[in-house]
Amino acid sequence: MGSSPGTGRSIRAHFLRAALPCLALTALDSAPAGAQSLTPELFNPSRGGFASPETLPTRRTAGVPQAPSDALPALPDPNDLRRRQQAPATSRPGQTATGPVPTYGLPAANGASGSGYDSLNRKRQQPKLYPGQPKPKRPVGPGSKAPPATPERTLTPPRIAPPPSETAHKVPVPPAMAGNVPGQPLRRRLKLDEDPFGAVGDYAGSFLIKGGLELSAGYDTNPTRLNKPVGSPAYVIAPDLLVVSDWERHALVADLRGSFSGYTNDMPATINGFASPSPVEANRPDFTGHVDGRVDVTRDFKLLSQMRLRLATDNPGSPNVQAGLQKYPVYATYGTTIGFDQTFNRFQVSAGATVDRTAYTDSRLTDGSTFPNTDRDFNQYGGVGRFSYDLKPGLKPFVEIQGDTRVHDQAADRNGFFRDSNGGYAKVGSSFEFSRILTGEISVGYSARNYTDPRLSQLAGFLTTGSLIWNASGLTTVKLFTDTQINETTVPGSSGVLVRTYSAEVDHDFRRWLTAVGKFTYGTYDYQNQNRNDKTYSLEGNLIYKLNRNIWVKGTLRHDILDSNIAAASSQGTVVLLGVRLQN
Repeated sequence: MGSSPGTGRSIRAHFLRAALPCLALTALDSAPAGAQSLTPELFNPSRGGFASPETLPTRRTAGVPQAPSDALPALPDPNDLRRRQQAPATSRPGQTATGPVPTYGLPAANGASGSGYDSLNRKRQQPKLYPGQPKPKRPVGPGSKAPPATPERTLTPPRIAPPPSETAHKVPVPPAMAGNVPGQPLRRRLKLDEDPFGAVGDYAGSFLIKGGLELSAGYDTNPTRLNKPVGSPAYVIAPDLLVVSDWERHALVADLRGSFSGYTNDMPATINGFASPSPVEANRPDFTGHVDGRVDVTRDFKLLSQMRLRLATDNPGSPNVQAGLQKYPVYATYGTTIGFDQTFNRFQVSAGATVDRTAYTDSRLTDGSTFPNTDRDFNQYGGVGRFSYDLKPGLKPFVEIQGDTRVHDQAADRNGFFRDSNGGYAKVGSSFEFSRILTGEISVGYSARNYTDPRLSQLAGFLTTGSLIWNASGLTTVKLFTDTQINETTVPGSSGVLVRTYSAEVDHDFRRWLTAVGKFTYGTYDYQNQNRNDKTYSLEGNLIYKLNRNIWVKGTLRHDILDSNIAAASSQGTVVLLGVRLQN
C-alpha cells in the first residue's frame, strides 16, 4: 500500500533542507581531509600517557617517595623534527652515535628515606605521634657523644649475688603497674627492703616502735649443769622492745631485751647426803636494756648519755653459786654514762664519766632460812676516754683508756677478804667499713686490777675486744665476736675471774622466708690464785620459718659443755626448743 502524495512531498522537502547546508560547507572548505596520526602516547602504559604530568591528579608532591612508574623514561616522539635532527654525541670510544647517553652514579636524594639529607630540598614528612607518646630521639651518628652512664638510684650497698627470686618465674602484672604504658611517667624506684620478713613497727609521734615476743617450749637434759644430769621440760618467754627517734637533730634510742627460762621439774636438794651445789628451782630471769641519748649542740660538738640495766643470775655450774639454795639469787647492775663527743676535722675526742651499782637479793635456802648477799653489793665510779682519727673512708683507728674504782657496801666479804679495788684497761684498735661487705671493730690491749687486801694479788691479763660482720653474699652473713672482762667472785683467796669469750655465727637464707643460723661459742674462766680453769663450749643451731612479717616459727637445738680441771665440776647439757615469735 503506497503513501499519499501529500506525505511523500513532505519527506522530500525535509531531506532537501538538510542536504543544502552540507553541500555549502563542502564547497567552502577546499583543503584536503586527513586521518588522525598514530603516536606512541596512545599506547603508553605509564601514568601521564594521555595528559601532561602537571595536570595529573595523582602527581607526586613533596614528601611522597617516587614511584617506580615515574622513573620510566618517556618514549621519543617520531613527529618531533628537533629531536630527529639532534644526534646523540658519542661519550666514549666504541659507542655509536645513535646509542643512549650513559648516566653514572645515583640520582639526587636517592636513598634519603624519610629522615636523611635531601639535595633537592624536599620537605620530609614528620611522623605523627599519638597523645602521650614520647618523641623519638635523634639517631646516633659518627661524632656523637657517648651516652652518660645510668646513675644508681639508691644508696644501698651493692649485692654480691642476686637472690633466686629475681630470676624465677613471676606472675604477670598490669602494664600500668609495671610502667610499660607509652607516655606514662617513670615510677619512683622503691628502696630495697633488706629484710622482707622483718618487723615494720608503728609510729607514735616522731618515734618508731618495734616490739616482739617469743614463746618456746621443749626439754633441757641438765638445767643446773650438774655433774650427773637431771633433766626437765622447759619453756622460755622472751619479749623485746626497740624505740628509735626520727628527728633531724638529736637522737634517742631505747633497746630492751629480756627472757625468762622456766622448768617444771625440781632439782634434787641433796646429792650423796650432801647439799646440792645447784638450787632446787632452776628458773632464771635475764634482762638487758639501755637507753642512749644524743644532743647535737653544734655540728662538731655533741652531748652523749646512756642509762643501762642488767638483770640476771649466776651462771649454772659456777663456783659462785651457794650450796643448798632453794632458787637462784638475782642481781641487778644499773648505771649511767654522761659524756661528750668533739670533732676536729678528722680527729675525734670522746670522753665520759660512769657510775654503776651492783646489788644482789638475799639467798633463800632449802631449810627456809635466808642468807644476805650485801657483801657482794658494790658501787663503781670511773671514766673512759677515746681518741680516734679518720685515716681514710672506712678506716678509723683509735686508742681507748678506762679507769674505775669499786667500793663494796661491806669492807670484808663472807670469808674475811677486803675486795675494794682499782683497775682499768688500755687498748688500741680500729673500726672499719669496706663497701658494706666487711664492717666492725677490733682492738687489743691490757687490763689490770689491784685490791686493797694484800692477800689478793693483782689480777691482770691480755684482752681482746671486737665484733666483725662479713656479708659473704646476699644470702649468707658471718659474724665474729670476742670480749674480755674482769668479774668479781666469792671463791676464798681468789682475786677475781678473768673471762674471755669468743663466738662465731653464720646466718644463711635458703629462701627469704627460711633461715638457718649456726653459732659456736668458746669461753675461758681463769680464777686467780686458785688454779681453777674452766672452759665452756656451746654449739647451737636454729631454723627459722617466716610465715609473714608478724609470725615466725623457730626451732632451736643447743649443746653445752663445761670442762673444768676441778673434780666433779664438769657437766654437759642439751636443749631442744620449738616456739613461735610474734612481732610488729
